[in-house]
Amino acid sequence: MNILITGGAGFIGSNFTRYWHKKFPNDTVVVYDKLTYAGNMENLTQILNEIVFVKGDICDKELFARTVKENKIDTIVHFAAETHVDRSIYKPEDFIMTNVVGTYVILEVVRANPNIRFHHVSTDEVLGSLPLNQPELKFTEDTPYAPKSPYSASKAGSDHLVRAYINTYNIKATISNCSNNLGPYCFVEKLIPLTISRALNNQKIPVYGSGLQVRDWIYVDDHCRGIELILQKGKIGETCRTGEASKTGETYFLGGDGERENIWIIKEILRLLNKPESLIVHVKDRLGHDERYAMDYSKAKRELGFAPQKPISERLAETVQWYQDNVAWWQAQKPIADKLAEKYLEKVL
Repeated sequence: MNILITGGAGFIGSNFTRYWHKKFPNDTVVVYDKLTYAGNMENLTQILNEIVFVKGDICDKELFARTVKENKIDTIVHFAAETHVDRSIYKPEDFIMTNVVGTYVILEVVRANPNIRFHHVSTDEVLGSLPLNQPELKFTEDTPYAPKSPYSASKAGSDHLVRAYINTYNIKATISNCSNNLGPYCFVEKLIPLTISRALNNQKIPVYGSGLQVRDWIYVDDHCRGIELILQKGKIGETCRTGEASKTGETYFLGGDGERENIWIIKEILRLLNKPESLIVHVKDRLGHDERYAMDYSKAKRELGFAPQKPISERLAETVQWYQDNVAWWQAQKPIADKLAEKYLEKVL
């Protein structure tokens, strides 16, 4: 297989790149990444001499098409995206360009190369929010889209584009929507690494509102394995829904059985690091903040054999340990994350 991974120097993308190269060492692996602030060549240091790396913007159709042709790509896994909700609130245009226009450019290249197998990586956030007082409710593949932020709206747009290209042009494609990822190499502006880095430095940790918002967490290696299963077993041919023929490639939800309140995550990190809860500072809530995400991954379990391998408590402990052991990796990113944190802390409740 000649596989191209967009966004392969970012958090999830680099974990998938290393995962795939380790499991399939004879495959040609091409990473295509713009290297924005969240893309980091250090994420690929261990295998950089064994893969092909192309620095490029997915909005650059000429370069992307040439990369596909020159490397005889037969499979594309699309991670490249702007992903931070707060950044999307302050600067939504970057999210529209990368997540919508960039996906359109990739789809046009795939349309011109119909033998390519395409997989699009998306998020649970396109589905909006579940109520806190109905814990039995979970998102399923049939849940209507209801994005609430510029980030989630841009990802919803990209999902719809993929489905439109499957139906209109019959490209060979699938989609996965996953819950929040945790694990190594996550840029330190995100909740878990931000909490770890600030706790290790005895800095105040901002928490939106009450901190009772619930997220479902999936360990990044479980997510990578889920994508592998989709590539191997996911349905890309014609399916039948509501009695009508459809060319829609299947969508699979990948969850982690890791539903926890944000405040639980933060307090557990502090406990693991033996740091006081007095570091927590409640700040003004995020605009349009979703209350709860929860993924029903029974379809992926039934059709693909997917399931998370360890409970969230163990995965969180492993993640905390990785950041303790790799201070040099995240130290250079800390000024960017601290700038955001201090901005939050200006709005103490």
